[in-house]
Amino acid sequence: MVTLAVATRAETFERIRDPLAERGVEVRHLRTRERTLPLTDPPWEPDEFDVGFVFPPRLMEGGAADALVDVPWVNDREAVLTSRNKAEVLARLDRAGLPVPRTVLVSNPVDDVDLVEVFERFDPPVVVKPNSTTRGVGVAKAGDVDSFLGVVDYLDLVHDFRATGDRSFLVQEYLPEVTDYRAMVVDGEFAGAVERRLPEAALAAGQWKHNVHRGAEATGVDLPPELRELAERTARGLDIPFLGVDLLVGEDRVVVSETNARPTVDAATKYEPEFYDRLADLVRATAEGAP
Repeated sequence: MVTLAVATRAETFERIRDPLAERGVEVRHLRTRERTLPLTDPPWEPDEFDVGFVFPPRLMEGGAADALVDVPWVNDREAVLTSRNKAEVLARLDRAGLPVPRTVLVSNPVDDVDLVEVFERFDPPVVVKPNSTTRGVGVAKAGDVDSFLGVVDYLDLVHDFRATGDRSFLVQEYLPEVTDYRAMVVDGEFAGAVERRLPEAALAAGQWKHNVHRGAEATGVDLPPELRELAERTARGLDIPFLGVDLLVGEDRVVVSETNARPTVDAATKYEPEFYDRLADLVRATAEGAP
């Protein structure tokens, strides 16, 4: 039995525990946040875990825990940092010839003249998106330059705090009437996908963000071969073993909008039948590949 350390005890932990146990992988909680952690008398035995799932979400606490348990991670710190940096992901994918939204990175603060120039690159509305947040936090849509500058004013207030590590944000083209998919890639191969759709009442109220944590519903779908291949090429291009790839699909255009190296695992019925076989194989291969 291979022992897998999972740093967060939420939906993913509960969903993967039994299916992986059936495949010889014991899932245990490696709690790193909202606790005290003795560094010279660690709470874990040196051989308590064989492999880690995804590097802990709080990087400072995660670094300490990583040093104490000393295991290889399916998605290590570099993978998490790469995916969290939306600008880096889009730049890498574009250079690799993969389709992404037209985007400008803004390193705050910049002059209003520069901001207006950025806005005028696009046909409004534009999407303003913090560079390193998840779950749609802080994402806004601006239909005119005054609204756009107002959104940036709020970001200025946040970025004024010295403790704010990332002071960058993205300005992107807005893609209307698209279907939003989250494709899962395990060890370079497509392993299933969901369509994220807002309820009719939310759409009627003007809501437009498709994040599940914002009220969207996720339904398992069978993606066509070209979208599966695009998700696989994205994961290979970023060299991230376990990756959620967000695809926006319109009538005549497909783009990779974001990636997530800490993807929430949904119900097994929404993925390919061999999803957990592949995941268990990846966990074991990571453990066996440790020096």
